[in-house]
Amino acid sequence: MGVGEEENPLLFSGLEAHTQRHQQVHLSSGVSSSTIKEIWLESKKLWQIAGPSIFSRLAMFSMTVITQSFAGHLGDLNLASISIATTLIISISFGFLLGMASALETLCGRAYGAKQYHMLGIYMQRSWIVLFLCSILLLPLFLFATPILKLIGQPADIAEQTGLVAIWLIPFHFSFPFQFTLQRFLQSQLKTGVIALVSGGALLIHVILSWVFVYKLRVGIVGTALTLDFSWWVSVFGMFIYCVCGGCQLSWTGFSTQAFTGLWEFFKLSLASGIMLLYVYSYLSWLLIDWILNELVV
Repeated sequence: MGVGEEENPLLFSGLEAHTQRHQQVHLSSGVSSSTIKEIWLESKKLWQIAGPSIFSRLAMFSMTVITQSFAGHLGDLNLASISIATTLIISISFGFLLGMASALETLCGRAYGAKQYHMLGIYMQRSWIVLFLCSILLLPLFLFATPILKLIGQPADIAEQTGLVAIWLIPFHFSFPFQFTLQRFLQSQLKTGVIALVSGGALLIHVILSWVFVYKLRVGIVGTALTLDFSWWVSVFGMFIYCVCGGCQLSWTGFSTQAFTGLWEFFKLSLASGIMLLYVYSYLSWLLIDWILNELVV
C-alpha cells in the first residue's frame, strides 16, 4: 500500500461514514428548505398582486348576479329579461371592449418598465377615445334588442321586456370603456389594492341600493337596472378620482392632446383581442341563457 492510498483510503470507518451521510442529508434538506422558502416568498408576492385583482373581478361580477337575484323577486318574466340583457347583450359589449382594453395593458406595462411614466396617462386617454367610439357603434345592439331577440326565436313578451331593460342598461354599457382602462392603468403600476377597495365599496353600495329600490321603493325592473348602472359608475369615478387627485402623480399629468395621435394604430392593435374575447363571451352567454330559459319553462 502506497503513501497516497494511506492518505486517501477507499473505505471510511463507521463513524466517518455516518458523519458523511449526515452531512449529505443535511445538505439536501437545506436545499429543500431554501426551495420551499423561495416558493413561499414568490407565492406571497404573486398573491399580493393577484389577490386584489381576483377580488375586484368577483365584486364587479357579483353586482350583476345580485341584480338578477333581486329581479327574481319581481317575477319570472323580469328575471328572464334581466338575465338575457345582462348575460347576452351586455356580455357581447363587455367581451369586445374588455378585449380591446387588453392593448392598453401591454402598452402601459411597457411604458412603466421603460420608466416613461407620463405615457401611461396618454395611453389611457387614447384608449378612452377608441373604446368609447366602439361602444357607440355597439348601441344598435341595445336599441334594437327586441326585434333581434324575436328574430332568433325568443318569445314576444320576453323579447319586449328585455328590450326595455336593454335601453336602461345603456349607461352600464358606457361605463366599460372607462372601467376597463382605469383598471389596467392602475394594474400596470401595481395599484391593485386601490381597485379592490373601490370595487368592494361599489359592491356594498349596490347591495344597499338594490334592497332599497326593490323592497322599499318597489320601482320594478327599470329601477333594478338603474342600480346596476349607478354602482358601476361609482367604481369608475372612484378610480378616476384616485388617479387625478394625487394617487398617480408620475403617470397622470393631466389631459393631453397627444391622446388624439396614433388612434388608428391603437385600434388595430386592440381589435384582434376584442374579437377573440367577443366570441368566447358570446358563446358562453348563449349557453347560459339557454339553460336559464329551460329552467323557467320547467
